[in-house]
Amino acid sequence: MSGHHGKMVSMNSTLPEKHILQPSGLKLRQQRLEVVIKVLLAVIAASCVLITTGVVVALVRPTIDFFREVGITEFLFTTDWFPLYEPPDFGVWPLVVGTFTVMLIAVIIAVPGGLFVAFFLSEYASPRTKRYLKPFLEILAGVPTVVFGFFALNFIAPNVARKIWVFSDVGFYSALAAGITVGLMILPMMTTLAEDAMAAVPRSLIDGAYALGATKRETCTGVIFPAGLSGIIAAGVIAMSRAIGETTIVLLAAGSTANFTFNAGEPMQTMSSFIGFAGLGDQATNSTGYRTIFAVGSMLFIITFGLNMLSQRIVTRFREVYE
Repeated sequence: MSGHHGKMVSMNSTLPEKHILQPSGLKLRQQRLEVVIKVLLAVIAASCVLITTGVVVALVRPTIDFFREVGITEFLFTTDWFPLYEPPDFGVWPLVVGTFTVMLIAVIIAVPGGLFVAFFLSEYASPRTKRYLKPFLEILAGVPTVVFGFFALNFIAPNVARKIWVFSDVGFYSALAAGITVGLMILPMMTTLAEDAMAAVPRSLIDGAYALGATKRETCTGVIFPAGLSGIIAAGVIAMSRAIGETTIVLLAAGSTANFTFNAGEPMQTMSSFIGFAGLGDQATNSTGYRTIFAVGSMLFIITFGLNMLSQRIVTRFREVYE
């Protein structure tokens, strides 16, 4: 009996084992779906790398051809930019100064303004206020940039820029009007990203600050801001990159004159607006003026890439990890 009993136990022990090794139809479908999703995500991630590589490849060859005709010393160390005229000048510094002037004005408006609105939505606004304010921010973020450009010409330049700029007269076109308008355009993006960073702060830290008697202002500046600093910095860098790459607003509001000046009341041309202006099709494909577009585009790509790398280092430096 003991032998039979042992045999029956061994047979019974093998039955559940076979049953476990054979997944049900639902489990098989879930496993196949997981494989499909994994492959799809891998393809999307690889496509981002391929697109970036394609952009670099598209820029490199014409840029090399450009520097075979124009010395890199003239490009980087002179201050006259008339590449589409005869005789041409290829000093890129007027475009660099114009780009960073517009970007700086936009960041001065968008970063503090976005932080204040994010703090208001995070700690001060009631649920009803947030329910009405958020759609207005989303509508502002969805307005086409050409509309912002005409808004800059018809309202910002005559009614705002001319009244706040006391250093000189502000004309119809100015970097100041363009920078203010770009700042208003990127304000909703800065607000959304900053609020997401603040929402990632553990609620226990905020409740603990209130429990210790901190006011809302002290909680925002002493708890939420330091804890969400890495995300806020990343939001600021993204806003800077967006401001540097803006084309339509700057083309309409700042004009197309490449002035080497630090006076924001003067017309200026940025790297992106030059690309938009020169890429209208008036230049022969193999001309030096046409290749100028790719040289400026390469420089713009390098600057944006450098900003992103810098933001990664800053975010890593200030990142707070919570259990």
